[in-house]
Amino acid sequence: MKAGIMGGTFDPIHMGHLMAAESAREAYGLDEVWFMPSHTPPHKVLAGVTAEMRYEMTCLAISSHPDFKALDLEIRREGVSYTIDTISALKQQQPNSELYFIIGADMVNYLPKWHRIEELSGLLSFIGVNRPGSRLELELLPEFLSQRVHLCDMPMMDISSTVIRERMAAGKSIRYMVPEPVYDYITRSGIYRV
Repeated sequence: MKAGIMGGTFDPIHMGHLMAAESAREAYGLDEVWFMPSHTPPHKVLAGVTAEMRYEMTCLAISSHPDFKALDLEIRREGVSYTIDTISALKQQQPNSELYFIIGADMVNYLPKWHRIEELSGLLSFIGVNRPGSRLELELLPEFLSQRVHLCDMPMMDISSTVIRERMAAGKSIRYMVPEPVYDYITRSGIYRV
């Protein structure tokens, strides 16, 4: 099985995440893409929405795609969500799976700073998805890492979770920035309003 992994806070998940996953799935012939909301990201402050709520929104967002799955591995493990811990656990469960971690191009340049990156890069490859305004600089990566990063283009879509939260706080519409079931969940629950 060739599986792509979309990790992140998904605070909230939006159409840009889904487009990146679909672009990577298609470009690299992935059998499935697993969406894995983090419990507590190592370097990010969350907006006050629980991990369980972010997981629920993720499930709603991907429910209509037969090859997209949501995994709650990091949420059940609790604590800081280091990718190396998650991938090590997945490799024990599915040793024959070929894993690809899907990340935005803006994150590729930060890969050398990831926790235990040399060990992690021995367990999987990365797919760097081009986003608006980002620039991949693979030549700046250490050789062990640059050989493990593959590139993928996606239609330009300038949406971010930050913008969605800001629009909600300002009382503006986020319709069509998130899948309709996620829009219903956010507006019904009142999250992200100030």
